[in-house]
Amino acid sequence: MTNKVISQEAGRETAPAATGPVALPEPSGSVRESTETSLAIFLAGPTAAGKSALAAELCERLGGEIISVDSMQVYQGLDIGTAKPSAEDRRRVCHHLIDVVTLKESFDAAQFVRLAGVAAQDIRARGRRPIFCGGTGLYFNAYLEGLGPAPPRDTRIRAELEATPPAQLLEELERRDPEAFRGMDRRNPRRVVRALEVIRLTGRPFSTQRAPWSGAKRAGAQMIGLTRPMSELVQRIHQRVEEMFRQGLVGETESLLAQGLAENPSALQALGYRQVVEHLRGERGLAETMELVKIRTRQFAKRQLTWFRRQLNLEWITLTAASRQPDLHKTIDKILCARPS
Repeated sequence: MTNKVISQEAGRETAPAATGPVALPEPSGSVRESTETSLAIFLAGPTAAGKSALAAELCERLGGEIISVDSMQVYQGLDIGTAKPSAEDRRRVCHHLIDVVTLKESFDAAQFVRLAGVAAQDIRARGRRPIFCGGTGLYFNAYLEGLGPAPPRDTRIRAELEATPPAQLLEELERRDPEAFRGMDRRNPRRVVRALEVIRLTGRPFSTQRAPWSGAKRAGAQMIGLTRPMSELVQRIHQRVEEMFRQGLVGETESLLAQGLAENPSALQALGYRQVVEHLRGERGLAETMELVKIRTRQFAKRQLTWFRRQLNLEWITLTAASRQPDLHKTIDKILCARPS
Protein backbone atom coordinates (compact mmCIF):
# COMPACT_ATOMS: atom_id res chain seq x y z
CA MET A 1 0.00 0.00 0.00
CA THR A 2 1.36 3.40 -0.93
CA ASN A 3 0.28 6.95 -0.24
CA LYS A 4 0.76 9.82 -2.66
CA VAL A 5 0.09 13.40 -1.60
CA ILE A 6 -0.91 15.75 -4.40
CA SER A 7 -0.57 19.40 -3.40
CA GLN A 8 0.90 22.75 -4.42
CA GLU A 9 2.15 25.94 -2.92
CA ALA A 10 -0.58 28.46 -2.20
CA GLY A 11 -1.33 30.89 -4.98
CA ARG A 12 0.28 29.07 -7.88
CA GLU A 13 -2.94 27.66 -9.25
CA THR A 14 -6.64 28.02 -8.49
CA ALA A 15 -7.93 25.02 -6.55
CA PRO A 16 -10.94 23.12 -7.90
CA ALA A 17 -14.28 23.77 -6.25
CA ALA A 18 -15.18 21.48 -3.36
CA THR A 19 -18.02 19.84 -5.27
CA GLY A 20 -16.71 20.26 -8.80
CA PRO A 21 -15.11 17.62 -11.00
CA VAL A 22 -11.38 17.09 -11.21
CA ALA A 23 -10.52 17.68 -14.86
CA LEU A 24 -8.26 15.09 -16.44
CA PRO A 25 -6.74 15.35 -19.89
CA GLU A 26 -7.06 12.75 -22.61
CA PRO A 27 -4.91 9.73 -21.75
CA SER A 28 -1.55 9.36 -23.31
CA GLY A 29 -1.01 6.47 -25.66
CA SER A 30 1.01 4.62 -23.06
CA VAL A 31 -1.88 4.70 -20.60
CA ARG A 32 -4.46 3.53 -23.10
CA GLU A 33 -2.18 0.80 -24.42
CA SER A 34 -1.28 -0.47 -20.97
CA THR A 35 -4.86 -0.90 -19.75
CA GLU A 36 -7.51 -3.22 -21.05
CA THR A 37 -11.16 -2.26 -20.92
CA SER A 38 -11.93 -5.52 -19.13
CA LEU A 39 -9.84 -4.53 -16.10
CA ALA A 40 -11.90 -2.99 -13.34
CA ILE A 41 -10.95 0.05 -11.29
CA PHE A 42 -11.99 0.15 -7.64
CA LEU A 43 -12.11 3.68 -6.21
CA ALA A 44 -12.78 3.77 -2.47
CA GLY A 45 -12.44 6.29 0.32
CA PRO A 46 -14.26 8.34 2.94
CA THR A 47 -17.32 10.43 2.29
CA ALA A 48 -16.72 13.91 0.83
CA ALA A 49 -13.22 13.07 -0.45
CA GLY A 50 -14.19 13.70 -4.09
CA LYS A 51 -14.52 10.12 -5.34
CA SER A 52 -17.55 10.66 -7.57
CA ALA A 53 -16.01 13.56 -9.48
CA LEU A 54 -12.77 11.66 -10.07
CA ALA A 55 -14.65 8.51 -11.12
CA ALA A 56 -16.65 10.48 -13.66
CA GLU A 57 -13.49 11.94 -15.17
CA LEU A 58 -11.89 8.51 -15.33
CA CYS A 59 -14.98 7.18 -17.10
CA GLU A 60 -14.75 9.86 -19.77
CA ARG A 61 -11.04 9.31 -20.10
CA LEU A 62 -11.03 5.51 -20.24
CA GLY A 63 -14.43 4.71 -21.71
CA GLY A 64 -15.83 3.52 -18.42
CA GLU A 65 -19.11 3.34 -16.51
CA ILE A 66 -19.64 3.73 -12.78
CA ILE A 67 -20.91 0.95 -10.55
CA SER A 68 -22.02 2.68 -7.36
CA VAL A 69 -20.78 0.98 -4.18
CA ASP A 70 -23.13 2.80 -1.81
CA SER A 71 -25.64 0.99 0.38
CA MET A 72 -28.00 3.99 0.52
CA GLN A 73 -27.95 5.28 -3.07
CA VAL A 74 -29.72 2.06 -4.07
CA TYR A 75 -32.94 3.44 -2.53
CA GLN A 76 -35.26 5.52 -4.68
CA GLY A 77 -35.98 8.89 -3.11
CA LEU A 78 -32.90 9.08 -0.88
CA ASP A 79 -31.35 11.76 -3.05
CA ILE A 80 -30.16 14.83 -1.15
CA GLY A 81 -28.91 13.05 1.96
CA THR A 82 -26.90 10.46 0.01
CA ALA A 83 -25.34 13.03 -2.36
CA LYS A 84 -26.74 10.96 -5.21
CA PRO A 85 -25.44 11.90 -8.68
CA SER A 86 -27.67 14.47 -10.35
CA ALA A 87 -29.59 13.85 -13.56
CA GLU A 88 -26.89 15.85 -15.37
CA ASP A 89 -24.14 13.68 -13.85
CA ARG A 90 -25.96 10.56 -14.97
CA ARG A 91 -26.39 11.89 -18.49
CA ARG A 92 -22.69 12.65 -18.60
CA VAL A 93 -21.61 9.19 -17.38
CA CYS A 94 -23.59 5.97 -17.14
CA HIS A 95 -24.19 4.91 -13.52
CA HIS A 96 -25.30 1.50 -12.27
CA LEU A 97 -26.88 0.37 -8.97
CA ILE A 98 -28.57 3.66 -8.21
CA ASP A 99 -32.33 3.79 -7.50
CA VAL A 100 -32.72 0.02 -7.81
CA VAL A 101 -35.21 -0.56 -4.95
CA THR A 102 -38.06 1.31 -3.27
CA LEU A 103 -38.41 1.97 0.43
CA LYS A 104 -40.83 -0.94 0.58
CA GLU A 105 -38.01 -3.32 -0.34
CA SER A 106 -34.88 -4.50 1.45
CA PHE A 107 -31.37 -4.55 0.02
CA ASP A 108 -28.26 -6.30 1.26
CA ALA A 109 -24.71 -7.26 0.31
CA ALA A 110 -25.81 -10.45 -1.45
CA GLN A 111 -28.07 -8.45 -3.77
CA PHE A 112 -25.27 -5.99 -4.39
CA VAL A 113 -22.83 -8.74 -5.38
CA ARG A 114 -25.35 -10.23 -7.80
CA LEU A 115 -26.37 -6.94 -9.43
CA ALA A 116 -22.81 -5.58 -9.55
CA GLY A 117 -21.69 -8.77 -11.27
CA VAL A 118 -24.43 -8.41 -13.87
CA ALA A 119 -23.55 -4.74 -14.41
CA ALA A 120 -19.81 -5.43 -14.75
CA GLN A 121 -20.48 -8.20 -17.28
CA ASP A 122 -22.76 -5.92 -19.29
CA ILE A 123 -20.21 -3.08 -19.26
CA ARG A 124 -17.41 -5.36 -20.46
CA ALA A 125 -19.65 -6.89 -23.13
CA ARG A 126 -20.02 -3.43 -24.64
CA GLY A 127 -16.26 -2.93 -24.68
CA ARG A 128 -16.23 -0.51 -21.78
CA ARG A 129 -14.56 -0.51 -18.38
CA PRO A 130 -16.30 -0.94 -15.00
CA ILE A 131 -15.29 1.59 -12.36
CA PHE A 132 -16.52 0.69 -8.89
CA CYS A 133 -16.85 3.85 -6.81
CA GLY A 134 -18.16 4.37 -3.31
CA GLY A 135 -17.64 4.17 0.41
CA THR A 136 -19.51 1.07 1.58
CA GLY A 137 -16.68 -1.20 2.68
CA LEU A 138 -18.94 -4.20 3.26
CA TYR A 139 -20.00 -4.15 -0.39
CA PHE A 140 -16.43 -3.87 -1.67
CA ASN A 141 -15.44 -6.80 0.52
CA ALA A 142 -18.45 -8.89 -0.45
CA TYR A 143 -17.81 -8.38 -4.16
CA LEU A 144 -14.07 -8.99 -3.99
CA GLU A 145 -13.99 -11.82 -1.48
CA GLY A 146 -17.45 -13.35 -1.69
CA LEU A 147 -20.14 -14.08 0.85
CA GLY A 148 -20.26 -17.15 3.02
CA PRO A 149 -23.31 -19.44 3.16
CA ALA A 150 -24.96 -17.49 5.98
CA PRO A 151 -28.31 -18.86 7.18
CA PRO A 152 -31.56 -17.06 6.34
CA ARG A 153 -33.12 -14.69 8.83
CA ASP A 154 -34.87 -16.18 11.83
CA THR A 155 -37.87 -14.09 12.86
CA ARG A 156 -37.94 -15.29 16.47
CA ILE A 157 -34.22 -14.78 17.16
CA ARG A 158 -34.19 -11.44 15.37
CA ALA A 159 -37.11 -10.13 17.39
CA GLU A 160 -35.39 -11.22 20.59
CA LEU A 161 -32.15 -9.50 19.61
CA GLU A 162 -33.87 -6.29 18.54
CA ALA A 163 -35.57 -6.12 21.94
CA THR A 164 -32.23 -6.45 23.75
CA PRO A 165 -30.39 -3.28 24.92
CA PRO A 166 -27.53 -2.36 22.52
CA ALA A 167 -24.88 -2.51 25.26
CA GLN A 168 -25.88 -6.07 26.04
CA LEU A 169 -25.70 -7.04 22.36
CA LEU A 170 -22.20 -5.62 22.05
CA GLU A 171 -21.11 -7.47 25.17
CA GLU A 172 -22.33 -10.75 23.68
CA LEU A 173 -20.67 -10.06 20.34
CA GLU A 174 -17.34 -9.24 21.98
CA ARG A 175 -17.52 -12.43 24.04
CA ARG A 176 -18.56 -14.77 21.22
CA ASP A 177 -16.67 -13.25 18.30
CA PRO A 178 -13.91 -10.77 19.25
CA GLU A 179 -12.73 -10.47 15.64
CA ALA A 180 -16.16 -9.41 14.38
CA PHE A 181 -16.50 -7.06 17.35
CA ARG A 182 -13.23 -5.30 16.51
CA GLY A 183 -13.93 -4.95 12.81
CA MET A 184 -17.62 -4.04 12.86
CA ASP A 185 -19.30 -0.65 12.89
CA ARG A 186 -20.71 -0.98 16.38
CA ARG A 187 -22.90 2.08 15.88
CA ASN A 188 -24.89 0.14 13.30
CA PRO A 189 -27.37 -1.99 15.27
CA ARG A 190 -28.58 -3.74 12.13
CA ARG A 191 -25.16 -5.31 11.52
CA VAL A 192 -24.66 -6.20 15.18
CA VAL A 193 -28.03 -7.94 15.25
CA ARG A 194 -27.30 -9.87 12.06
CA ALA A 195 -23.91 -11.03 13.33
CA LEU A 196 -25.40 -12.33 16.58
CA GLU A 197 -28.30 -13.91 14.70
CA VAL A 198 -25.85 -15.90 12.56
CA ILE A 199 -23.76 -16.84 15.60
CA ARG A 200 -26.80 -18.12 17.49
CA LEU A 201 -28.11 -20.05 14.48
CA THR A 202 -24.81 -21.71 13.56
CA GLY A 203 -22.90 -21.83 16.82
CA ARG A 204 -19.83 -20.50 14.99
CA PRO A 205 -18.19 -17.04 14.93
CA PHE A 206 -19.65 -14.70 12.36
CA SER A 207 -16.16 -13.63 11.26
CA THR A 208 -15.31 -17.17 10.09
CA GLN A 209 -18.37 -17.57 7.91
CA ARG A 210 -16.99 -16.00 4.78
CA ALA A 211 -16.69 -17.60 1.40
CA PRO A 212 -13.19 -18.85 0.46
CA TRP A 213 -11.42 -16.08 -1.44
CA SER A 214 -9.77 -16.94 -4.71
CA GLY A 215 -8.73 -13.38 -5.50
CA ALA A 216 -10.14 -13.76 -9.03
CA LYS A 217 -12.07 -10.49 -9.02
CA ARG A 218 -9.20 -8.54 -7.49
CA ALA A 219 -6.68 -9.92 -9.99
CA GLY A 220 -5.97 -7.41 -12.73
CA ALA A 221 -7.84 -4.60 -10.99
CA GLN A 222 -6.52 -1.19 -10.05
CA MET A 223 -7.33 -0.51 -6.40
CA ILE A 224 -7.30 3.22 -5.61
CA GLY A 225 -8.00 4.94 -2.30
CA LEU A 226 -8.83 8.64 -2.35
CA THR A 227 -8.62 10.82 0.75
CA ARG A 228 -7.68 14.31 1.93
CA PRO A 229 -5.97 15.80 4.99
CA MET A 230 -8.36 15.40 7.90
CA SER A 231 -8.81 19.14 8.48
CA GLU A 232 -9.79 19.60 4.85
CA LEU A 233 -12.03 16.53 4.85
CA VAL A 234 -13.86 17.89 7.90
CA GLN A 235 -14.36 21.24 6.16
CA ARG A 236 -15.77 19.54 3.08
CA ILE A 237 -18.09 17.43 5.24
CA HIS A 238 -19.42 20.54 6.97
CA GLN A 239 -19.95 22.28 3.62
CA ARG A 240 -21.74 19.25 2.22
CA VAL A 241 -24.06 18.92 5.23
CA GLU A 242 -24.95 22.61 5.13
CA GLU A 243 -25.66 22.37 1.41
CA MET A 244 -27.91 19.34 1.94
CA PHE A 245 -30.05 21.28 4.38
CA ARG A 246 -30.18 24.25 1.98
CA GLN A 247 -31.28 21.92 -0.81
CA GLY A 248 -34.21 20.68 1.26
CA LEU A 249 -33.15 17.62 3.25
CA VAL A 250 -35.90 18.22 5.83
CA GLY A 251 -38.61 18.40 3.18
CA GLU A 252 -37.24 15.33 1.41
CA THR A 253 -37.28 13.40 4.68
CA GLU A 254 -40.89 14.40 5.34
CA SER A 255 -41.84 13.08 1.91
CA LEU A 256 -39.91 9.84 2.47
CA LEU A 257 -41.66 9.25 5.79
CA ALA A 258 -44.93 9.26 3.90
CA GLN A 259 -43.45 6.62 1.58
CA GLY A 260 -42.39 4.27 4.38
CA LEU A 261 -38.91 5.41 5.43
CA ALA A 262 -39.58 4.74 9.12
CA GLU A 263 -40.57 1.14 8.31
CA ASN A 264 -37.31 0.40 6.47
CA PRO A 265 -34.63 -0.17 9.15
CA SER A 266 -31.83 -0.24 6.60
CA ALA A 267 -32.70 3.02 4.84
CA LEU A 268 -33.42 4.74 8.15
CA GLN A 269 -29.75 4.21 9.08
CA ALA A 270 -28.70 6.63 6.32
CA LEU A 271 -26.72 9.55 7.71
CA GLY A 272 -28.80 12.69 7.89
CA TYR A 273 -32.20 11.09 7.49
CA ARG A 274 -32.24 9.43 10.88
CA GLN A 275 -31.27 12.68 12.60
CA VAL A 276 -33.85 14.68 10.63
CA VAL A 277 -36.54 12.14 11.52
CA GLU A 278 -35.69 12.68 15.18
CA HIS A 279 -35.93 16.45 14.59
CA LEU A 280 -39.35 16.06 12.99
CA ARG A 281 -40.45 14.07 16.04
CA GLY A 282 -39.48 17.02 18.23
CA GLU A 283 -36.36 15.51 19.79
CA ARG A 284 -34.11 18.46 18.90
CA GLY A 285 -34.09 21.77 17.02
CA LEU A 286 -32.94 22.27 13.44
CA ALA A 287 -29.59 23.91 14.24
CA GLU A 288 -28.74 21.16 16.74
CA THR A 289 -29.77 18.56 14.18
CA MET A 290 -27.45 20.00 11.56
CA GLU A 291 -24.54 19.97 13.99
CA LEU A 292 -25.31 16.37 14.95
CA VAL A 293 -25.29 15.32 11.29
CA LYS A 294 -21.87 16.93 10.91
CA ILE A 295 -20.57 15.05 13.96
CA ARG A 296 -21.97 11.70 12.82
CA THR A 297 -20.58 12.20 9.32
CA ARG A 298 -17.10 13.05 10.63
CA GLN A 299 -17.18 9.92 12.78
CA PHE A 300 -18.33 7.86 9.82
CA ALA A 301 -15.54 9.19 7.59
CA LYS A 302 -12.92 8.22 10.19
CA ARG A 303 -14.35 4.72 10.44
CA GLN A 304 -14.31 4.41 6.66
CA LEU A 305 -10.64 5.39 6.50
CA THR A 306 -9.72 2.90 9.21
CA TRP A 307 -11.64 0.09 7.53
CA PHE A 308 -10.28 0.67 4.03
CA ARG A 309 -6.70 0.89 5.27
CA ARG A 310 -7.05 -2.39 7.14
CA GLN A 311 -9.14 -4.38 4.68
CA LEU A 312 -8.16 -3.33 1.15
CA ASN A 313 -4.68 -3.01 -0.30
CA LEU A 314 -5.20 0.36 -1.99
CA GLU A 315 -2.91 2.76 -3.82
CA TRP A 316 -3.72 5.85 -1.79
CA ILE A 317 -3.93 9.34 -3.26
CA THR A 318 -4.22 12.28 -0.87
CA LEU A 319 -5.70 15.32 -2.57
CA THR A 320 -5.60 18.81 -1.10
CA ALA A 321 -7.60 21.92 -1.92
CA ALA A 322 -4.51 23.19 -3.73
CA SER A 323 -3.88 20.02 -5.74
CA ARG A 324 -2.00 20.67 -8.96
CA GLN A 325 -3.65 19.12 -11.98
CA PRO A 326 -0.38 18.02 -13.64
CA ASP A 327 0.73 16.16 -10.51
CA LEU A 328 -2.65 14.48 -10.17
CA HIS A 329 -2.53 13.43 -13.82
CA LYS A 330 0.94 11.92 -13.38
CA THR A 331 -0.14 10.01 -10.30
CA ILE A 332 -3.23 8.59 -11.99
CA ASP A 333 -1.18 7.69 -15.08
CA LYS A 334 1.37 5.89 -12.90
CA ILE A 335 -1.33 3.84 -11.17
CA LEU A 336 -3.10 2.97 -14.42
CA CYS A 337 0.15 2.05 -16.18
CA ALA A 338 1.38 -0.15 -13.35
CA ARG A 339 1.17 -3.89 -13.75
CA PRO A 340 -1.96 -5.00 -11.86
CA SER A 341 -1.19 -7.02 -8.76
